[in-house]
Amino acid sequence: MLIDEQDIFNANILIVDDQTANVQLMEQLLKEAGYINVASTMKPQEVCALHRKHAYDLILLDLQMPEMDGFQVMASLQTNISDDYLPVIVLTAQPGHKLKALQAGAKDFISKPFDLVEVKTRIHNMLEVRLLYKKLEHHNLELEQIIEERTAELRESEARYRSLTELAADWYWEQDEAGNFTKVSGPVLEMLGIQVDALDGESYENNMTGWDEAERAVITGKIAAREPFLDCVLSRIDANGVAQKFHVSGEPMFDRFCRFIGYRGIGVALRSKT
Repeated sequence: MLIDEQDIFNANILIVDDQTANVQLMEQLLKEAGYINVASTMKPQEVCALHRKHAYDLILLDLQMPEMDGFQVMASLQTNISDDYLPVIVLTAQPGHKLKALQAGAKDFISKPFDLVEVKTRIHNMLEVRLLYKKLEHHNLELEQIIEERTAELRESEARYRSLTELAADWYWEQDEAGNFTKVSGPVLEMLGIQVDALDGESYENNMTGWDEAERAVITGKIAAREPFLDCVLSRIDANGVAQKFHVSGEPMFDRFCRFIGYRGIGVALRSKT
């Protein structure tokens, strides 16, 4: 991820200093270096509002100012601006203020009186880092948007698949990890005489009578082994003595932690050919 040199010179810069001479010197230095968008203010009280409006890529902030010093300006910026990266280089003639300024949130400092090479180097490096940070932040937002879009597409696709599956089958079913039916859609009650809220304990066993036990054992074994199964045959003699035959398919379900949470599948009644 690279930053174009022209992007650096197009960056928005704000100079904050209560001394006219210092402001003019810094403006001249920056313009001679090739920076295009340079603004200034001698009123530190305006910095927050200006930054909120213009979203500066760099604020050159004098520490020693009357009424509101540079430390107060940084505190105000951190309180009022929703920006994780405070783009501030402090300007100071006090060596003891450098560490304090960095601890207050400044990203770098320039010593007074100004060394022109130092000023140009620190400003260029700071802007390069700042623009890289913004580019990364923008890239992350794009990734989040892509993930949200893909997730929505997957959910829609799953809904379509489930809808088509249910249409292609006589019934759709889900079980929890204990084997209890949690969802059944379709005419399963009419076909099998099974009611979902009755599938527990003694009622479950009463509903499961008449089935071919060998065929049931095949499906039970696959479920115990957490294996998918396709078109397994289930045969039964219903309460009226009528023979029925079904194809049942299912697959295990797991949560995002790979923990088994049950089965889901479909059932199809095999109609006799006429």
